[in-house]
Amino acid sequence: MRINPNFSAFRISSRGMSIQKKKMELITENIANTSTTKTSDGKPYKRKFISVFQEKNKFQDLQANNSLNLNTGFYYNNIKQPMLGSPNNLISEDGIKITEETDQSEGELIYMPDHPDADEEGYVQMPNVSVVTEMVDMISASRSCEANMTAFNAAKQMAKDSLEI
Repeated sequence: MRINPNFSAFRISSRGMSIQKKKMELITENIANTSTTKTSDGKPYKRKFISVFQEKNKFQDLQANNSLNLNTGFYYNNIKQPMLGSPNNLISEDGIKITEETDQSEGELIYMPDHPDADEEGYVQMPNVSVVTEMVDMISASRSCEANMTAFNAAKQMAKDSLEI
């Protein structure tokens, strides 16, 4: 009997945790730069965020085409595929893509005539970072990371229990 180790649950959970880690790193950078009125380009710091979570999944295409047959398998491009087959058929290798972008909105103008970055009227252009929004995003990313860790541990326990059979 050949055992084909397929740990897609581990891969999915770890990928989710790495995305949330990247999100938390950007949030930390944003919070650290809430007072940075001049960066290397001479402008105030601009908020960074992850803009795209995209999953390329053949299973979604099958659902859209209503070509899923639960009893004997499913048909994709008129070719019969095994129902349980390898989960790699359902999830592409680069399944989730993330893109880091910069928020181009303007920050608040604050009157501080003594500030070195104040304009001729005494106003300083502040970064477009809201600490409250960043903290809410941090809590959300932290909870998502915890959920992925719970799923990872559940998959680990199932794998362990299956070896005891």
